[in-house]
Amino acid sequence: MARKRHGRPIDGLLVLDKPAGMTSNGALQRVKRLFSAAKAGHTGSLDPLATGVLPLCLGEATKFSQYVLDADKAYLSTFVLGESTDTLDAEGEVTATADASLVTQEQVQTAVAALTGPLEQTPPMYSAIKRNGQPLYKLARQGLEVERKTRRVVIHDFHVQGFRPGARAEIDVAIHCTKGTYVRSLAESLGAALGLPAHVSVLRRSQAGPYDLAMALSLEQLETAAQQGLAQLDALLLPADGPLQGLPAVTLGQAAAFYLQQGQPVLVPNGPHNGMVRAYRGHEGGEMEFLGIAEMLDDGRLAPRRLVVPKSARERAQ
Repeated sequence: MARKRHGRPIDGLLVLDKPAGMTSNGALQRVKRLFSAAKAGHTGSLDPLATGVLPLCLGEATKFSQYVLDADKAYLSTFVLGESTDTLDAEGEVTATADASLVTQEQVQTAVAALTGPLEQTPPMYSAIKRNGQPLYKLARQGLEVERKTRRVVIHDFHVQGFRPGARAEIDVAIHCTKGTYVRSLAESLGAALGLPAHVSVLRRSQAGPYDLAMALSLEQLETAAQQGLAQLDALLLPADGPLQGLPAVTLGQAAAFYLQQGQPVLVPNGPHNGMVRAYRGHEGGEMEFLGIAEMLDDGRLAPRRLVVPKSARERAQ
């Protein structure tokens, strides 16, 4: 017998402006409690130091969190030249210092340009990547360092927004990159290109997939809304199908939608030739009910792949 979940079967996506000093899971649990949600998940961790866009999925939206996790990201960051730390950010212990006062903005621009495009990155020891089931950061705290596999990332755009010269120079940068990019490692690489130790002092994620800072809400805003009731909070949620907007949409009639929800492929005349699609049930008045993800087969049928469970069914199961 399935274990019953505590909380409401509320569905949707919330873009949180994560505060500094809080883990992504800590932020998720705060939001989950505010919404009294039965189920919640985030779409990839941000370092405790980092702030900004953290899309959180509630209820059935958690089934599609991978689409945000796999999407490109954008960051605003400040790199410090002339000082490195064991964590590659401002929260770590200083491991090396050097005078950066001779570095010019032109040299920085040249180094940044060389780090734009495809790169091989080695994940930092202070990361959540697991080795034999153990997160690397736990090994790092024990003073251990293990070999890490490099990963290929792409820095689509990397440009300097500000430069403050000095013995401990600061560079403000904007970065657009593929998933899995470590901005801390990018800062270390930039420092190495200039012959200097370096680390990240400020990190703010400005975009994750289709979600950006203009959509983000602070915990304070959520708590204010919660004081006015759950309905006020629910009105802040974005649709569960938001992460899937890159997929074509297929609208089904009542009968076809019924059989799809029963797990059966259905014929879709004039549908896409193949590939994954968003499936909807059309209602009178133009209302569209999101059913989930399905795949167009070569014979013109639509096969269910990841369907949402209707809220009414989940309420009956509680």
